[in-house]
Amino acid sequence: MSNIVVGLDIGTCFVRAVIGVVNDDKTVEIVDVAKKPSSGCLRNGTIVNIEATKQCIHEVIDEVEQNTGLEVQSCVTGIGGVQIESINSKGAVAISSYGKSERAITEDDVKRVIDCANSIKVPLDRKLLHVIPQQYIIDGTDGFKNPVNNIAIRLEADVHIITASRTAVQNITTCVDQANYQLDEVMLKTLACTEAVMIEDEKKLGSILIDIGGGTTDVIVVLNDAPICTCSIPIGGNLVTNDIAIVKGIPNSTAEKIKIENGCCWLPLVENENEEVLIPGFGSRSTELTTKVELCQIIYPRMEEIFTMVRDEICRRLSSMQLSGSIILTGGGAQLNGAVEMAQSVFNTSSVRLGYPQKMGGMEDKYRVPEYATAVGLILAHKDHAQLEKKHSKKREAAIPKPQGESTFKKFMKKFF
Repeated sequence: MSNIVVGLDIGTCFVRAVIGVVNDDKTVEIVDVAKKPSSGCLRNGTIVNIEATKQCIHEVIDEVEQNTGLEVQSCVTGIGGVQIESINSKGAVAISSYGKSERAITEDDVKRVIDCANSIKVPLDRKLLHVIPQQYIIDGTDGFKNPVNNIAIRLEADVHIITASRTAVQNITTCVDQANYQLDEVMLKTLACTEAVMIEDEKKLGSILIDIGGGTTDVIVVLNDAPICTCSIPIGGNLVTNDIAIVKGIPNSTAEKIKIENGCCWLPLVENENEEVLIPGFGSRSTELTTKVELCQIIYPRMEEIFTMVRDEICRRLSSMQLSGSIILTGGGAQLNGAVEMAQSVFNTSSVRLGYPQKMGGMEDKYRVPEYATAVGLILAHKDHAQLEKKHSKKREAAIPKPQGESTFKKFMKKFF
């Protein structure tokens, strides 16, 4: 079934899969979700063990297949981390020649100006992922989103160009291919997230999406319905876990469990300062007790560092640009208690919220948590392509002649003999 779309989020800590069905009216129903630990498969968002990653992808998609009874043939996945680079570019083309009157802009003119803006030299080790128009400028007047049919002499375009490490993209392709699935598309993770969690007003006013993963924190800034900045910070939730493990002298697996169940990064949210947390024993070491306040004092500095680095990087890239939208937190790290309050403090704004994927039909709201924002967004970003494939498959089926019983020649031969 070509209207089945699987969003595959290959992360440092987990590989997540969301399976959805695209209806004829372009609405999406989420059928099932699944996730598997990917420990040792990736480091800071980069695949370091192809065999283990391949196995993890196969297991997580196989789980959604068994749960739904649907057969998955292909998927769309995202890429993020330090292997992503972006740049803003500008292009300009003439619509009418010298001495001739102006004419209406056509689709071909739009394609020409986008190609002109995309004429930058991409290094051989980089792969072009997206060329996204920010705005079109007609005869010096900016702010156009669709310039087609406007009368003009000169057309300009501002675009946002996103590239990825060619090796990183190839590793993802290899893992999906060896897991016996077809890879339909690789797109920027944070760009997919905006489709799932960001509303239209936020896209227009200027909003920041911060995706806190295990190994990296990826950021995208959207203004006037288009990205103006994408970047990545090479630290994530794993460092918070590592800090707890070092301070308390416990294994990372135990520290991760304590962080999820009892962790908080904003001290005023700790209601009972004397509330104790049990640290399980291991080997010859007996169980210990700590307090939630002490745990918060370990987590707080690292989370503050993450948000401060994000803020400084955005300020460096966008200088004095005014943003009036929201700060939206997604990813597994965003689910840490106190993350919203921490971001409000660092960015000095109250317009901070968690990014919950929009409500869609299908299964219960199991997918409506920040950690599934990327996988759900991949489905939403790819749904138009799925609809197009469905139409093409129907045309191909209609074009195949169906058997009409015996041919005229056979009937003639029977009658003759």
